[in-house]
Amino acid sequence: MEIVILDGSGANPGDLSWAPFEAIGHVTVYPRTDPADTLARIGDAEIVITNKTILDADIIGKAPRLQYIGITATGYNVVDLDAARRRGIPVCNVPAYSTDAVAQHVFALLLEITNMVGHHSQAVHEGRWVTSPSFCFWDAPLTELSGKTLGIIGFGSIGHAVAKVAEAFGMRVLACSRTPKPGLVPMEQVLRESDIISLHCPLFAENRGMINRDTIAQMKDGVILLNTARGPLINEQDLADALRSGKVRAAGVDVISQEPMAADCPLLDAPNCIITPHIAWAPCETRQRLLDIAAGNIRAFLDGNTVNDVTR
Repeated sequence: MEIVILDGSGANPGDLSWAPFEAIGHVTVYPRTDPADTLARIGDAEIVITNKTILDADIIGKAPRLQYIGITATGYNVVDLDAARRRGIPVCNVPAYSTDAVAQHVFALLLEITNMVGHHSQAVHEGRWVTSPSFCFWDAPLTELSGKTLGIIGFGSIGHAVAKVAEAFGMRVLACSRTPKPGLVPMEQVLRESDIISLHCPLFAENRGMINRDTIAQMKDGVILLNTARGPLINEQDLADALRSGKVRAAGVDVISQEPMAADCPLLDAPNCIITPHIAWAPCETRQRLLDIAAGNIRAFLDGNTVNDVTR
């Protein structure tokens, strides 16, 4: 069984083992693959694994022995599902592997905004505590989370995990979702009443740019905005403008509309904006879980019991 991994460096830059895949068949791992090389690298492989490398209808139609497509991610927009269905090829993703890690990162961003740990540590190392006339000092607002309202837009597994942590901090939680569920509220209420808003919804055509000038205007003055979901959910110029005006007190984002980030991204020089380079999912333990589940998906397929098939 020939297995080709088209862009292995994303999930495994070298600190993990490909042994779960090597136990299944002969594995060829490419760190990353340019579009012009994709078809040639697939060759006669029966199993292809991708993370961000696009498998469009042309490639799927021309891969002679392709039987299975695995995605080392939850999102599957890089694969033409209709083309895979026409050939009867399952496309299997890895859902919910990063739930706890992403929830942890949400609060890493939020606590950096509310407690300014990095800023004050730098001030101490610059000697400002040494020269302080007081036993303590701070030069930026510090905020207690207890009693604040956290609005969650998108209430899947990660949204639920974030809500659980927020409740442990003594926060009130409001949540909305495109799928009606008991206990959820309209998005307008989340925008209107939340002190902090965290995005946890998939990206669809209808919610692209959902955080924009109009929806920001519905938010509280001084709201904090967090995004660990998908960059294009936010109109970045509108958010940058709101940060400059103070309408949005601060933002913490782990995703950007173009990744790697473009040099002219409006958020890059916006005030009070913390940006991390799409790492919420990337702890070693989380990536090991991702690889283990992805290999398990292949074994299930070979056993005739395909799981996590997004073409169904």
